[in-house]
Amino acid sequence: MEHALRSHGLRTKLILMALAAGACITATLFLLEYIEYRVSSRDIGIHGERILLAAESRRLDQLADDIATAGAPLFEKALREDDLETVRRNAADLLENPATIAVRITGEDGGIVYEAQRIEPWTLSLAADEKRSFRRALGESTGSLEIIVGRPGLEASARTLREQLKDAERYTFQRWSRIIIGAGMLITLMLAILGWLLARRFERPINELIRSAERIGEGDYTQPHKVTSNDEIAALETALDRMRQNLRQTMITKNYLNTVLNSMNDAVLVTSTDGTVRRINDAAVRLFGYSEPEISGQPFVNLIAENERAAFSLETAVTETRESVIAARNGQTIPVSLSCAPLAAEDPQFQGMIFVVRNITDRKRAERRIRYLARYDALTKVPNRMQFQHMLQQAIARARRDERGILLLYLDMDRFKEINDTFGHAAGDRTLEVLSERLTRILPRETVIGRLAGDEFGLFVEGVSATDDERIQAANLSRMVLAEVCKAYYVDHQEVFLTASLGIAFCPKDAENVIDLIRNADAAMYHSKQAGGNSFAFYSPDMNAAAVERLMLKSKLRRALERDELMMFYQPKVDLRDGRIVGAEALLRWRLPGHGDIPPSQFIPLAEETNLILGIGEWVLNRVCADYRRWTERVPNPGRVSINLSLKQLRQASFITRCRSVFRRHEVSPTCFELEITETTLMADPKRTVKLLDELYAMGLHLSIDDFGTGYSSLSALQQFPIGTLKIDQSFVRDAAINSDDATIVRTIIDMGKALEFEVIAEGVENEEQFNFLRSRGCHYGQGRLFGDAMSSDEFLALLAMQHSGNAKISELFAS
Repeated sequence: MEHALRSHGLRTKLILMALAAGACITATLFLLEYIEYRVSSRDIGIHGERILLAAESRRLDQLADDIATAGAPLFEKALREDDLETVRRNAADLLENPATIAVRITGEDGGIVYEAQRIEPWTLSLAADEKRSFRRALGESTGSLEIIVGRPGLEASARTLREQLKDAERYTFQRWSRIIIGAGMLITLMLAILGWLLARRFERPINELIRSAERIGEGDYTQPHKVTSNDEIAALETALDRMRQNLRQTMITKNYLNTVLNSMNDAVLVTSTDGTVRRINDAAVRLFGYSEPEISGQPFVNLIAENERAAFSLETAVTETRESVIAARNGQTIPVSLSCAPLAAEDPQFQGMIFVVRNITDRKRAERRIRYLARYDALTKVPNRMQFQHMLQQAIARARRDERGILLLYLDMDRFKEINDTFGHAAGDRTLEVLSERLTRILPRETVIGRLAGDEFGLFVEGVSATDDERIQAANLSRMVLAEVCKAYYVDHQEVFLTASLGIAFCPKDAENVIDLIRNADAAMYHSKQAGGNSFAFYSPDMNAAAVERLMLKSKLRRALERDELMMFYQPKVDLRDGRIVGAEALLRWRLPGHGDIPPSQFIPLAEETNLILGIGEWVLNRVCADYRRWTERVPNPGRVSINLSLKQLRQASFITRCRSVFRRHEVSPTCFELEITETTLMADPKRTVKLLDELYAMGLHLSIDDFGTGYSSLSALQQFPIGTLKIDQSFVRDAAINSDDATIVRTIIDMGKALEFEVIAEGVENEEQFNFLRSRGCHYGQGRLFGDAMSSDEFLALLAMQHSGNAKISELFAS
């Protein structure tokens, strides 16, 4: 009853509000229309009157213009001929026009020549707006014609028109007033009906809201409130139902759960406690290829591949994550990661298990790739060092069991670094690919090939022994490999020829395990490389000792600079013409504690291999400059000191800058020093080398070719370099006095040097016979034990001081 009273009160209020709104709208429209009528009825009459007068004035102007235009030629002619009779007759003709009131003709001086006017009652009663005057010139120096026209009754017509317009506006206002009153009544009725409908529409949701609020107040949260409208009350109804849900503390809805499950990338399957599938998500549909109705009701184990079903059980699946294989609808088997968790609930119908199945195909593929890369070289597709050692270990075990042997070849490319430096690492990689393809093609099928390092390969053959016949077999195999290596390689459309060095070791004769066997073959390979490369060598125990000693020297050389173990010695250079000391050659020595002096021939190649030569070369340059600076404090002119320069130093980008810095730091002139460069270094990269040497020469440094005659430079090549000195190698000087061939070579070098205006110096002069031979052939300078062994800086300074005082010992050789 209370609900009904509330609804009737709401209905009455809405209808009354609608009636009031309709009356207000009607009154407002009527008032607006009345104001519009009052304003427009006044303005439209005045406007119409003005329009009529303006239009008639324009018509009179046009009429006067037409009359003047027609009569102007006649009056102009008559005035020129001074024919007043004709003027009067033409004026009378113009006055016959009903609209013409007056005609006036003026002369050139402005005086009136003739004037005529119509005297009638209507012309005298014309108002100003009812007549118009028009003047027209009658040609040059003639005069003008003025016409006055009029039309009676214009003002009366305008007043009549104004009244007619007011009457029309009044009629329009009356008609619109009736329309507004009718429309207002219709709008009021429609608003009343709308209010009644709105009241009825609000009655039901309000009553439902009241009933739902009463249920919630009584503690009943189970029955949801239905939203019965779509306006502001709907928001109130939604809020009320949301309050009911929060009070009930309900679970996540089914739709939300579906959204969560279907948003997962992994396949999710919910089963009962016995493993029967109840529901799946979209990812499971994509993985298995079955729709949800096709899978629902099936045992989960049926989705596992047949060969994996025996190892699968629901009990173990809950306790651990495992890998398995599933069978998709299209017959494809897919590796997956399978995890399971139990669904615990008080209601038995909600108990079961949830399986998460993840496709691990990409991971398995990556694992296979990783396993391959861990065992095989990605570039050459042959076993890498680890896999090669593993296969060799297995071969050694088989050989020991069968009492057979294994032949191991260790291959290293000769000067392969030049390919990378000249053409780039990509060209070097392609060369190694070609090499591995060639070796795989020519070697017997049972041969195993592996890449042990950058350009180092190993290969072994089972079933051999270290007999003489097998040594012949190994030699033949090595020759075949070397011949294949020596074939042309095409790098950047150019033919490149390479060689290799091979080391051969037998198991079990040379070693019984993998590490020793590879190390011994490596030692034999290094022996063949030291012999010039493009050859092979069989392992012998003394090679290992040499390799160990070389390794120890290499490690100790790294600390030689830090421990101040390097020393500089100086061997005098003598002018063979007068015995005067003209300088010295700076010689580096390594005084290793416990071993004595290590000759440069042993440690300089090691320094070249490890790039220590750069640091050592800078130390040498600093020490020589410091010694030379100290000598100049005692001796006016110590002469020119020559310093050996390696290829790596010359290739160093900052070498010239460093040289300038050292000379500047020690305050010595570059003209006091000479850089000795071997022919091999000179011809390694002639275009780049000549540019660098030109810069060094521009600094003031002297340049000489060391060990001339042992390299492969030509006379034309020598001419392009800024060389000032040729140094004859001691191998030619040693027997020049007793061997005609060496004598011819030495004599040729001396003559060529003189012809090219080079200074010529012979090294290794050890006896008077050599001295006399060189002197007789006109050699400029000499150095060797005959003039003094390499000595310390202080000893050489003392020798210079003795020469400066005139007491040098070398001068005795020149007494004759």
